[in-house]
Amino acid sequence: MKLLNRNSSDFLYQQVIDFIERQQKSGALRPGDKLPSLRKLSKQFEISVPTVKQAYIELERRGMVSARPQSGYYLKAQNARTLMPRPAKWKGGKPTEVKCRNIIETVHEVMHSPDTVALGISNPILAHPPDKTLARLMRNVLSKVAEKAVSYGSVIGDTKLRMQLAFRYQDLGVEVNVDDIVITNGAQEALSIALQCVAQRGDVIAVESPCFFGLIELIESLGMKALEVYTCPEEGLSISGLEEMIQVHKVKACLFCTAINNPLGSMMPDYQREMLVQLIEKYDLPLIEDDVYGDLYFGDARPKPAQLYSEKGLVMTCSSFSKTAAPGYRVGWLIPGKFEEQAKRIKRAQSCSTPMLQQWTLSEYLLSGDYDRHLAVLRKKLRANCERMRALVAEHFPEDVCISQPRGGSVLWIRCRSHVNTSLLFEPAIERGVSFAPGEIFSPAGKYKNYMRLSFGVQWSERIEQAIVNLAKLVKNYPAPE
Repeated sequence: MKLLNRNSSDFLYQQVIDFIERQQKSGALRPGDKLPSLRKLSKQFEISVPTVKQAYIELERRGMVSARPQSGYYLKAQNARTLMPRPAKWKGGKPTEVKCRNIIETVHEVMHSPDTVALGISNPILAHPPDKTLARLMRNVLSKVAEKAVSYGSVIGDTKLRMQLAFRYQDLGVEVNVDDIVITNGAQEALSIALQCVAQRGDVIAVESPCFFGLIELIESLGMKALEVYTCPEEGLSISGLEEMIQVHKVKACLFCTAINNPLGSMMPDYQREMLVQLIEKYDLPLIEDDVYGDLYFGDARPKPAQLYSEKGLVMTCSSFSKTAAPGYRVGWLIPGKFEEQAKRIKRAQSCSTPMLQQWTLSEYLLSGDYDRHLAVLRKKLRANCERMRALVAEHFPEDVCISQPRGGSVLWIRCRSHVNTSLLFEPAIERGVSFAPGEIFSPAGKYKNYMRLSFGVQWSERIEQAIVNLAKLVKNYPAPE
């Protein structure tokens, strides 16, 4: 393509902008897509690379594109309502028991329905499944271990896998050695063990609000009570809000997604995470950090684990490969801090060991470098899916709907008008072939009735797009109050 007026730098600059805008309007470029490289457009338009870059910088200034270091420029969702409103005043709650167990059970029941587009369960690896690589590695492992594959393993897990995990934490600055890590049956068992180390039936556990419903249900199943703490849509847990709660209520322990919140997608800055640890250690309160989404950040660097800032050993880190590699393997881990002996004793009594074949396979996965390469691609696909889904929600849902702007993870948090009860939309949505997670299951007290969570951890397709359109129609047609 040649330009008509080669002497006007402004014209050259504007032609690049016009080209990108035409590509967007025609659908050739969609939210989350990577823009053509500077060099490619330079050749295509027969102009200099700096001129193309100047146009891209102007598009970034307008909010149309975003630059990613060492990756390029990407199209952003336009007209997506990103400002999730903050309450004028947070109404402090009180310790409570879960009130929405039936809805949680229903959300899980429809997860495996072949006739339903499952947007209600967060399963990020669907965006980029590593199944073929893992299958190859497992076959190699099986050829070496034979009958050992069906035997019991060590209570605390395979040494080689724990060593690989220790190396990764050391790279983040966390002083962890191989004996500090307990391999568990997924992060849920790690969280269960951690709670049992520091609390008993009837004790109060501080949680974020909104909070992943699996954590709420776990607390309830152990006979404990949850206390909601205000969580900012952008920067995560309110430190001052937590201190107020600690001073009013007899909090026994804290359980937070310290890196990337589920369902908000907010990410606590590292300095704020350090303040959190200083606060809990000031009051001698254990902190259980749920760090399953830590590797799924959208920014330039992985958020530091809270474990890094602990001086008293009161931080217990829980994570797994379920959100990043293989949910079906059920391999997680716990770094129990000063509660190491209790954790190992509870693990031995609770499940004795974790399947070895999956541990050996994942150990090889980490050692080969395939895991980190997979993560790099997975983060890119999730970020692209996020922009696509935000754009579709903005286009088809009512104009007064607010949409989160995740800093990582795989879910969107959406606020509908105050009179909309998303739990009442759940069954009609299933009938139309799409599931979502109603907002009230993210609060032990049943708040957030007009919210919903959608997962963009999917293989993008027309079926996904149609499911969002169908869901939007239900929200639009929800009867207004008389």
